[in-house]
Amino acid sequence: MKNIIIDLKNTIIFTIIGAVLLCGLYPLIVTLLGHILFSYQANGSLITAKDGTILGSEIIGQAFSDDQYFNSRPSAAGTGYDASNSSGTNLGPTSQKLRDSIKAAVDAYRKQNGLAADAPVPADAVTSSASGLDPDISVKNAMLQAPRVAKTRKISLDSVNVLVQKYTEGRDLGLFGEPRVNVLKLNLALDGKI
Repeated sequence: MKNIIIDLKNTIIFTIIGAVLLCGLYPLIVTLLGHILFSYQANGSLITAKDGTILGSEIIGQAFSDDQYFNSRPSAAGTGYDASNSSGTNLGPTSQKLRDSIKAAVDAYRKQNGLAADAPVPADAVTSSASGLDPDISVKNAMLQAPRVAKTRKISLDSVNVLVQKYTEGRDLGLFGEPRVNVLKLNLALDGKI
């Protein structure tokens, strides 16, 4: 009986110590280090205007539908780019609903951007990401939208292409992923807000 009480006492002490270390101290240290070493990212990667107004987050997409703006990747998160309801469509490759929605999106993309009926359309222009919050589009997608944006804004295509190149980010660590364009930053630059 004495051994059971000692074991129970040790178990309770180690549980309390473990809870304090792993549920209190460790998260506190990681949070503090994150704020010290990676302050911009730890605070949401917020993009601010020249006057200090917060315009959005660099890591969460926003919907743009006006022809003067580059369109973001489609979102299936809630009503669109809803961070509290992050998700993809969850439709599989054999889903007729997925095929129909992609076909409709391809037709709409071609029409909006003045492309031929058989012109290839980048996958990221017509499919949502797994999170539904992706802030980036492919360089090819941006280049196909550039003539529409330039025409609508009545500016030269070259000046739009310069901005696309300026806001093109390379592969992560030079190896992973593909070059991409942050749509929010690009659209804000077009408006002269950043």
